[in-house]
Amino acid sequence: MHLTNALVVTDGTIREGTITIHEGAISACLSSTGRDEVVLDCEGDFLLPGLIDIHTDNVEHHVRPRPGVRWPSILAAVLAHDRQIVASGITTVLDALSFGDYDGGGERVAILDAVIEAISLAKHEALFHADHYLHFRCEMSDPIVRPLIDRHFGNADLRLVSMMDHTPGQRQYRDLSIFREFRRKKNSRIWTDAEFAVYLDEQRQRQSREVPLSKRTIIEFCKDARIPLASHDDTTLSDVDESLAAGVSISEFPTTLEAARRANELGMKVVMGAPNIVLGGSHSGNVAAADLANSGLLDGLTSDYVPGSLLHAAFALAAQGFDLAETIALVTQNPAALLGFTDRGRIAPGLRADLVRVRLVHGVPVIRNVWVAGRQYL
Repeated sequence: MHLTNALVVTDGTIREGTITIHEGAISACLSSTGRDEVVLDCEGDFLLPGLIDIHTDNVEHHVRPRPGVRWPSILAAVLAHDRQIVASGITTVLDALSFGDYDGGGERVAILDAVIEAISLAKHEALFHADHYLHFRCEMSDPIVRPLIDRHFGNADLRLVSMMDHTPGQRQYRDLSIFREFRRKKNSRIWTDAEFAVYLDEQRQRQSREVPLSKRTIIEFCKDARIPLASHDDTTLSDVDESLAAGVSISEFPTTLEAARRANELGMKVVMGAPNIVLGGSHSGNVAAADLANSGLLDGLTSDYVPGSLLHAAFALAAQGFDLAETIALVTQNPAALLGFTDRGRIAPGLRADLVRVRLVHGVPVIRNVWVAGRQYL
């Protein structure tokens, strides 16, 4: 199949071209086509590498669409998630699953085994459209983390592990007033000052008891298995230094400019949430991802909790004056390099034919076609 009259975006360039898909891979770009071969006129639309999302909570949203509601068929929920992912132009996705809860009553842990089983089943039965892998997000203050590690860290689809610590008073929740307001909105949790003091003491005791043990277990596994390790919500210089000492190569969602700059200086890659770009800043008062981009500190984007944000963020940055080919690399080529994927993330002969056709309509990137390993789904 030949895709003609396209603006091909890859390797830092945008050029008119024709791309040929053969047996699931990209073959050499051609200037002409055979008479009997299938040709699709892209009508001057952009042709991008398939997006690569290293962190999305979206599968959990489908399994638990409302507080207290668990969808009766986990497989159906996982497949609905997959279709939304592909419709967002994402062809490779790391389903980010929570290992432990910092204060959620165990709801995420309760669905974990079933979700992993459903993902494995869908892959085995070839039910997915996108290429799915796993990202385990470990809430280190939860004592359940280590048993979960023993149960699931041998999964062959695991490609990334991140270490999280949401204990209030540090990192994302160093401002306790913001934490109290967040919990009020999310869980209708209202404390008196005395109750809040007791709660903080309990959380900090749990942190001091559990985090060192969980961290050591995670570090040792990732080192032995050669799985990339990410930090979460680095806020201070000491947070970043601690992450580097643990073997972290990816700083996910640093909350301050100083933390992102320190991570960059130490050779870590900085990944931010695409919703931060689309919304014009952090919804929780942290550093704006666009500010990191302006400072040359942004290495990749991830959809986090809105799959459609990944493509929108790349074009939103371009609308702000950044080079489009470079912003597309933030959601394709760069994430591929972070995870060691050498067969995707670019449009080049011999690579997987993961492609997205996009047209700008009133400034909004609209997906017109998606191919995953040469198979067209939209």
